[in-house]
Amino acid sequence: MNKITHLFNIKYPIIQGGMIWNSGYKLASAVSNSGGLGLIGAGSMYPDVLREHIQKCKKATDKPFGVNVPMLYPNIEEIIQIIIEEEVKIVFTSAGNPKTWTSYLKEKGIIVVHVVSSSKFAMKAQEAGVNAVVAEGFEAGGHNGREETTTFTLIPMVKEQINIPLIAAGGIASGRGMLAAMVLGADGVQMGSRFAASFESSSHDNFKKTITEIKEGDTQLTLKELAPVRLIKNKFYDDIQNLYLKSPTAEELKALLGRARAKKGMFEGDLEDGELEIGQIAGLIHEIKSVESIIDDIIQEFRIVSKGIENITF
Repeated sequence: MNKITHLFNIKYPIIQGGMIWNSGYKLASAVSNSGGLGLIGAGSMYPDVLREHIQKCKKATDKPFGVNVPMLYPNIEEIIQIIIEEEVKIVFTSAGNPKTWTSYLKEKGIIVVHVVSSSKFAMKAQEAGVNAVVAEGFEAGGHNGREETTTFTLIPMVKEQINIPLIAAGGIASGRGMLAAMVLGADGVQMGSRFAASFESSSHDNFKKTITEIKEGDTQLTLKELAPVRLIKNKFYDDIQNLYLKSPTAEELKALLGRARAKKGMFEGDLEDGELEIGQIAGLIHEIKSVESIIDDIIQEFRIVSKGIENITF
C-alpha cells in the first residue's frame, strides 16, 4: 500500500498545496472529493476567517482535508487553537521550527507534516516527530529555500536521510511529473501551481489567466534577505530589482513590499503592483480547469506513462 494514501486515508497520493489567497474551502474540498488531500491555506486568513473555512469545508466534503500553517505568520497560537477546536485531523506546517508545535499537535491526535527545502531540515523534522515531510525544490512558487536545490536533486538526497513518508513538491503539475518524483523516491506529491489555475481556486481570474500565459523564464526567486519568494516578473518585480541596484537594507526592502502586496496581486487581481507567486512549472499550464478534471488527467497520464517505462530499452 502507498504510504501517503495510507497515512491520510485518501485515494491518490496527491496533495494540494495550501497556497495563500488560492486555497480556500472550495479548492480544498474539491481536491478531497476528487481523491486527493485538500489543504486550506491559513497563511492569508485571519483566525475567524480560518474557522469559517474549516466549518464550510466539513460541510462540503466527508473526505479527509487539512490546514497549512506557515509558522512565520502572526496569530499562530490562536490559529492552532482553532484547528484543535474544529477537530482538524491533518496539519502541514512550514516556515519555522517543527519542534515548536509538532508534539502538541500529535498529543491532540493530529497528523503533522512539515515542509522543508533541504536534507538537513528534513532530518530535523523527523527528529521533531512529524509523520511525514514535504521536500520542496527551488522550482516551487511562493516562499522557497535559499539553497536553490532543485526537486530532481532534493528528493533522492532527502530519501537517503529519512525513513518517514516523503512528499515531493516543486515543479510537479502532471502525471508524468508525479511519476518522476516517485521514481526518485517520493511516496506522493504536493502540487500548488496546477491547482492555483483551477475554477475552484479562490484567487482572482486575472491571476489565473496570467498563470496560463507564463513562459519558461517568466518567474524568479527574489527577496532572499527577507523570505525567498518566487514571483512572476511584473512591475512590482521590476521595482524590487531596481531597488537592488542601490544595495538596499532589509528595512528598505520591507518598505517596498509593504502590507498586503500578495493580496493585491493574487486575490484582487492587480497584475502590475501586486505580488504574483507561482512556480516555474506554470509554463506547462495552459488552461484553467476544474479540480476533478485536473486530477483525472494526472492519474490517467501517470498510468499511461508508467506502462510506457517498461518499454524503455537501450
